Amino acid sequence: MSSTPSAEVFALVDGNNFYVSCERVFKPRLEGRPVVVLSNNDGCVVARSNEARALDIGMGVPVFKVRDIIRKHNIVVLSSNYTLYGDMSQRMMSVIGQFSPRQETYSIDESFIDLAGFGQRDLQAYGHEIRHRVRTWVGIPTCVGIASTKTLAKLANHCAKKRPEYDGVCDWSRLDTAQLEHLLATFPAGSVWGIGHRWGTKLLAMGIHSARDLATADLATLRGRFGVVMERTARELRGISCMSLEEVTADKKQIVSSRSFGRATKSLKDLEEAVTQYTCRAAVKLRRQAGGCSTLQVFLQTNSFNPQEPQYHPLATVNLATPTDDSLRLTSAALSGLRRVYKPGFRYIKAGVMFTEILPVAVQQLQLFETENISSVSTPRNETRMKLMDVMDRVNRREGKGTLHIATAGIKNAWAMKRGHMTPAYTTRWDELPVARA
Repeated sequence: MSSTPSAEVFALVDGNNFYVSCERVFKPRLEGRPVVVLSNNDGCVVARSNEARALDIGMGVPVFKVRDIIRKHNIVVLSSNYTLYGDMSQRMMSVIGQFSPRQETYSIDESFIDLAGFGQRDLQAYGHEIRHRVRTWVGIPTCVGIASTKTLAKLANHCAKKRPEYDGVCDWSRLDTAQLEHLLATFPAGSVWGIGHRWGTKLLAMGIHSARDLATADLATLRGRFGVVMERTARELRGISCMSLEEVTADKKQIVSSRSFGRATKSLKDLEEAVTQYTCRAAVKLRRQAGGCSTLQVFLQTNSFNPQEPQYHPLATVNLATPTDDSLRLTSAALSGLRRVYKPGFRYIKAGVMFTEILPVAVQQLQLFETENISSVSTPRNETRMKLMDVMDRVNRREGKGTLHIATAGIKNAWAMKRGHMTPAYTTRWDELPVARA
């Protein structure tokens, strides 16, 4: 579709039904059975096996709406095991990274790799080699889309997954002009990577229904109505690479940690336990990117879906004199904000912590009269506290989350998220390792 196609080649490797596939690695008896994985508090369906899709179980549907279907077809229902999925993702990405010197981990189950300069190889066969190694070494089934742009690689991956004739690998360069035209003409414009429902609706109003329509649309018009991102997408559909591989994930400017509770609570103690846990989780992420937080916010929510109950949605902002990544100081600050806005009598259903104004922790403007007062939330990090945080992080990585934690996080959290169908953390806890019987 373009006289000047890109010289670059990208492969997108995507784990199939990733959450379900992770569970099946350790429970092979789930192969071939309909399986769904639920969201926090076992509320909605967030992952489905192909067998569950065939039974018309929709993505995001509240589980109570499909109880009858679940019972009728004996569908296996599981709670989200994010610890397991995160670890399996790291293993999968590590294997995929062996196939190229340049890799971009795009999401928990998707990775781009750069195949430019691999022209002497049969790329379709190379894609099958990637699939085989990931399945053999990690246990996750994948599909591979190969093309000259990231957008086309996404579309090729879709074809590899949805069209049996590609057998899990679609190399866009192997398709002739008629095949390319047909695929683009039958692929909705709103489903193109990066478009979304809102832009897709506007494109339909302009008479742009398919990916082919978008690829052949006037670029100046697209840029004028939607901006440069839409123009780049159209160029990418023409085979002109406009998006490079992002090998290093950008540091987050904000870090949010929040969860809905398993049950509503009026207790300040419950809220203190939750806020402590959420602050410590966010602090771990902060240390991973060598960042320091100078402003944090604490928020509470009552159940807005129950208008009969009194509503209260407060937010407290706490400023620290110097950026810090110290869990103890951040927790002290967060709890001070919580106590400032907490009001008894309300039934709180959710709490959260947000770190803002994140700076490199090594870059600090110290205070002239700052002292090493341990109780001060604004005290700059010192060597002793740095070592303490390092020990906590290493122990929790090795022995499992929460092995070492701040006392105000509590032990038996009555408010904790509902996960009634939780599987073990097979790969990250010694006491939950899978048992093999010969």
